[in-house]
Amino acid sequence: MSAIAFGIPVQFDKAHIEGITKLAAQDIKYAEQLGYRIKLLGVTKRTAKGIELRVHPSLVPSKRLLANVEGAMNAVVVHGDAVGTTLYYGKGAGSEPTASAVIADLVDITRLHTADAAHRVPHLAFHPDAMSDLKVLPMTEVVTSYYLRLRVADQAGVLAKVTGLLATAGISIDAVLQREADEVGGEGSTQTDLIILTHDAREGTVNDVLAELQALPTVLEPIVRIRKEELK
Repeated sequence: MSAIAFGIPVQFDKAHIEGITKLAAQDIKYAEQLGYRIKLLGVTKRTAKGIELRVHPSLVPSKRLLANVEGAMNAVVVHGDAVGTTLYYGKGAGSEPTASAVIADLVDITRLHTADAAHRVPHLAFHPDAMSDLKVLPMTEVVTSYYLRLRVADQAGVLAKVTGLLATAGISIDAVLQREADEVGGEGSTQTDLIILTHDAREGTVNDVLAELQALPTVLEPIVRIRKEELK
């Protein structure tokens, strides 16, 4: 998609890739309570600093069409300068959709083979001499918003310490959800979940502050971080 959209070479080795194996049931539940659903997204964006190439689970607002793509269906959202935002939706799995895609590729190959070289549409829609060498951003330079879940000791001052570290790092908070200890660990529990939604922040900055938060004695388990795409 990035090659077709921006005229850059295909660069799988530079894409940041995360799967869904680390997703937990409580994160799906908390996301829904906050008005989001979790979807595995492939994201490419052209920014002033370069091209973003990333695949990872993301929180998407429940009201967005992309959040309601289910089962074997796939969707691609494209934002263009003139046309604005468009969405392409259809089956992406199953024997017949797969066979249709393979046959379409064979038809394209045959057409290219029999067409005059000067009138062929290049495979990536850009002729080789028109390809761009735009920089692919390292993940630490990507700017997006985040869902953070911290399993913390149910003590006074914990929330203030956590939000204070985020503020010192320049990370603005969009929403905070703190669960009752009984809901998390049962009656008499001394632990609770603290869920924080942030505004846009640089990934490298978030990595640094998460390391500080993880070192706090009141943070009891590895912090869960899921990126958030508002798709406005």
